[in-house]
Amino acid sequence: MTSPASTLEFRTIDLRGRALGLAELRAAVPRLAPSDGADVEGTVRGIIEDVRQRGFGALSELATRFDGVQQRHPRVPAGAIAAALAGLDPAVRTALEEAIARARLFAFAQVPADVTVRPAEGATVTQRWVPVGRVGLYVPGGLAVYPSSVVMNVVPAQAAGVPSIALASPPQKDNGGLPHPTILAAAALLGIDEVYAVGGAQAVAAFAYGVPESHDDEGRLPAIAPVDVVTGPGNIFVATAKRLVKGVVGIDAEAGPTEIAVLADATARPALIAADLISQAEHDPRAGSVLVTDSPALIEAVRTELEAQAGRTKHRDRVLTALAGPQSGAVLVDTIDAGIAVCDAYAAEHLEVMTADARAVAARIRNAGAVFVGEFSPVSLGDYCAGSNHVLPTSGTAAFSSGLGVATFLRAIQVVDYSEAALGGVAAHIRSLSDAEDLPAHGDAVDVRFAQS
Repeated sequence: MTSPASTLEFRTIDLRGRALGLAELRAAVPRLAPSDGADVEGTVRGIIEDVRQRGFGALSELATRFDGVQQRHPRVPAGAIAAALAGLDPAVRTALEEAIARARLFAFAQVPADVTVRPAEGATVTQRWVPVGRVGLYVPGGLAVYPSSVVMNVVPAQAAGVPSIALASPPQKDNGGLPHPTILAAAALLGIDEVYAVGGAQAVAAFAYGVPESHDDEGRLPAIAPVDVVTGPGNIFVATAKRLVKGVVGIDAEAGPTEIAVLADATARPALIAADLISQAEHDPRAGSVLVTDSPALIEAVRTELEAQAGRTKHRDRVLTALAGPQSGAVLVDTIDAGIAVCDAYAAEHLEVMTADARAVAARIRNAGAVFVGEFSPVSLGDYCAGSNHVLPTSGTAAFSSGLGVATFLRAIQVVDYSEAALGGVAAHIRSLSDAEDLPAHGDAVDVRFAQS
């Protein structure tokens, strides 16, 4: 419901006086209605198969169809990457360098240590962390330019020690068929020289399966080597492609439209809440902007601020569409405790806490991609310069998955090293357990080591 004087569509869901379980809360919070993805999945399957079968020929045709560019080979020349960095606005370069430095500080702190235990004399079991051999990082184009996503993808992969990193971003018709120059400049700052002008599902397919070397009338077309992990945000076609290749390669997540939830009480400043809701709404008409509060007066004040601020923002139409959608709105609850339960059911990609004693409230949140504490920790800070990673789980998946980090690019290998005496100490137990499972050859494989020759 809206105030009579308001023309802004930003609904209120009133949950006061209702004792709802988790399933009921999940059904009550603002969310895009599930869409029938059969058509998208069919299209994406066709693209993936086309790239697998026809390689560079398919990539070239898809670049023409979707991006309006002519392309022989998608690899971005080294000179173009260097030129993009040389032409980068100095202020943007300084900002990117600061973002990189802060992201590296956080990423390198995440690198886990190997662990060794000694269950008995002469026996060790070690967990050793090993980076994957090669990753394909996707940086979207479309409604905005995302050099920050280059930083967020590349830095944790480098901190993990991945030896081979490739990056793909859609070709731009206005940039001679290359990705946006700011994307290329960010790659140059990070030392990434393997960049491909490929967008959408076809980029995921090329990374997952590789593209073999071939030849055309002009000569050799160098191969694109397959990767072990594909990461990065993208539209529904990218997300669907990542889901379809999962198992062939590892993926970070199937990212959906961005979302923000703000948990606030009467102490919060309406202008700040409105600004932060708008900041995410400008990403996409399908972006979610949600306020959770125990204050009816705050909802009305935020709605007034939304109307005023949305009228001044550059992407007004996009913002208003997002705010009016079923994925956005205010949720009115009886208490902040009830608000915490709503936020955990919603499991936001980004959750801001603007309450009295915000740190204590934030510490009670269990489900969120990232939590932003207090009025001076807006989501925009995390998008660029907090040091945290902005590639985060969406659509409620923060209840069971994490944001992009160093662990995304690492594997844990277990190393078992037992001496003869140490094996002998558990031989009888292995025999008992193998017989109990009716797998006697397992026990035989131990007993044979102690048989008299």
